[in-house]
Amino acid sequence: MPAHRPLSLVTGASAGIGAAFARELAARGHDLVLVARRAERLHALAGELRERYGACAHVIPADLADPASPRRLADELQAQRLAVDWLVNNAGYGVPGTFEASQWQVHADSLQVLVTAPTELAWRLLPGMRERGYGRIVNVASLAGHVPGSAGHTLYAASKAFLIKFSQSLALENRDLGVHVCALCPGFTWSEFHDVTGTRELVGKLPRFMWQDAEAVVREGIEAVERGEAVHVTGRVNRAIKALAKLAPDRLALWLSARESKRYRQLD
Repeated sequence: MPAHRPLSLVTGASAGIGAAFARELAARGHDLVLVARRAERLHALAGELRERYGACAHVIPADLADPASPRRLADELQAQRLAVDWLVNNAGYGVPGTFEASQWQVHADSLQVLVTAPTELAWRLLPGMRERGYGRIVNVASLAGHVPGSAGHTLYAASKAFLIKFSQSLALENRDLGVHVCALCPGFTWSEFHDVTGTRELVGKLPRFMWQDAEAVVREGIEAVERGEAVHVTGRVNRAIKALAKLAPDRLALWLSARESKRYRQLD
């Protein structure tokens, strides 16, 4: 650990897993840089973190769908002399419906947020971590990146699979330099995610044992990255699903995916 209070940057910090990361890290003695589009929510969360945990919480509103945002964010950190020890790449969302149902710009924006922005932020902040001999990068991926693709939300699982492989490679490249990298892979999590994608009614039909709350996901994630795990799937149910997906023949796995995805994917 650094001698000073660690500084953690969390993207998508205005709600869900991102806000849970901010609260848990603040409770563990971290200062925060909160990044998301909704400035009002960020300022409210920053006030809570200061009052409850005595954390110094910086607010930087940013839309990571803008390709210039990662560079501007890094420039702002440098201008404020903020050296990031933990990077939590959490921002993300799914595009409901089939691939051709959305305009290309909608898909391009989602790829920018899910793939390009976290990759660029890691590239921009990693050198400082390596130089200081300490750093943690958490890329919030998904169980979806481990199981066969499904119809609907076409690019989501593919993007999360990228984050998993990227995290593995980055972890190997930096494991001897004091920098731990982990792809955190939750399954169904209580958050605003399904409200944003318009699938709340669909996923609400799934059994409760398949769900975790954001706080449990975050606690598992922090412990996993500190242990040096390159990939961590949260929850016993999700780990069982991942194991079964690996063992099943491809045709069977795709058939099961096609059958089950109708329960939680919007296909129009």
